[in-house]
Amino acid sequence: MEFQTFITENEPAIRLSAFLGIFALMALWEVAAPRRARLLPRAVRWTNNITLVVLNTILLRLLFPAAAVGVAAFAASRGWGVFHLWEVPWWLAVVAGVLLMDFAIWVQHVMFHAIPALWRIHRMHHADLDFDLTTGARFHPIEIILSMVIKFGVILLLGVPVVAVVLFEVLLNATAMFNHSNARMPTAVDRVVRLLVVTPDMHRVHHSVEGDETNSNFGFNFPWWDRLLGTYRAQPRAGHEGMTIGIHNIRDVRTCDYLPGMLALPFRGPVGNYAINGRFKGEA
Repeated sequence: MEFQTFITENEPAIRLSAFLGIFALMALWEVAAPRRARLLPRAVRWTNNITLVVLNTILLRLLFPAAAVGVAAFAASRGWGVFHLWEVPWWLAVVAGVLLMDFAIWVQHVMFHAIPALWRIHRMHHADLDFDLTTGARFHPIEIILSMVIKFGVILLLGVPVVAVVLFEVLLNATAMFNHSNARMPTAVDRVVRLLVVTPDMHRVHHSVEGDETNSNFGFNFPWWDRLLGTYRAQPRAGHEGMTIGIHNIRDVRTCDYLPGMLALPFRGPVGNYAINGRFKGEA
């Protein structure tokens, strides 16, 4: 209980420290060994993407002061959720909690591509004309709120332990920056690492303008759900240097990579051939 109390009381500091450490590491890797040439200046993209992160963080703290950790502690105090009802051993509940929360995020990601109204919101993430570690934290505030509500539901349903929630949140932030990074990894190393975690080359395929590639490799943390459920694609057809990042019909830099345009994107124009419908049409 003392360990859980420590985690609960220091969760913001733990997450912030992990975020800053991984961010610095991936930023250095991108500078030392970039995978692709950048289309836009780093100052433009980082300023706008990081400002969006700050905005989302403030919004979540205002709307959900207890955050996911508070929901987990609440469920535990009342014995709610499958893990409490079945008296699952603590260590097993932690492992299963992390895995099942990751699967829930995978399902959510697929749904944000499959449902037109959700794709309208999610496409802001895909509209980025470049692909680097800041893309991994670039989500519309509406999507962030919906994702948090879904996460709350999963935690309450399962009774996920507080420690598992913190581990998952730290892991999700770290892997999102890692697998969205513009970092070069030797092919032989990538082939092994992607058996355990989603790599940059694996997830970059998901940000292709080609619809069938966009609708593959939905995983953020673990690659197993895509492999098991038929949405895994090893490489983009055009290769990583030759592929085009973003969405076919949304290419204006002011819309794609400046904060006002990014925030307005869900409300602009028809949704068109949203991603799942465009899976075999080369559209997104």
